Amino acid sequence: MSPKPMVRPGGRSARVQESVHAAVRELQSELGRDALTVPLVAARAGVTPSTVYRRWGDLQELLSDVAVEHLRPEAPPADLGTLRADLGAWAEQFLDEMASPPGRAYIRDALLGDPDGSNAGQCSAYAAEQIDVVLARASQRGEAVPDTERVIDRVVAPMMYRILFRPSQLDAAYARALVDGALSAS
Repeated sequence: MSPKPMVRPGGRSARVQESVHAAVRELQSELGRDALTVPLVAARAGVTPSTVYRRWGDLQELLSDVAVEHLRPEAPPADLGTLRADLGAWAEQFLDEMASPPGRAYIRDALLGDPDGSNAGQCSAYAAEQIDVVLARASQRGEAVPDTERVIDRVVAPMMYRILFRPSQLDAAYARALVDGALSAS
């Protein structure tokens, strides 16, 4: 069973979240991350600094929340007709996005403002949900599929380690080799 997707708040809470997130993205683009302050973000979003502090606690937790939202996939993985093709394409895209300078910054922000691990868990759930889609389609086609945790352990985990600690040779061939390993017999 896949984790339940994060439910977005409704009403005023949703409007505040969206305006504050938009303000962070705009200001990061205009001024750079290091220039951000809660009062600056609040002014751009049209809310008081106390609103930001009350909801997010501090700037780092706000940046973490924005990062997690950015890391949410916008579309299901491509359906290329086979498990190997689908999972390979997904792994390449995941690696490309996460290993990019903005991707690394989002990973950093998601983890730094995450004292209880819930943001890391949400990011993991996003990957698992995407993998679940790929595996379910392959299963419906009659293909033998590994379980989601095997793919996380053999594809996602090594990628994230390399992205964070050994960021060399992170290319399509690396992603495909990890997928081949995950799909090979145990």
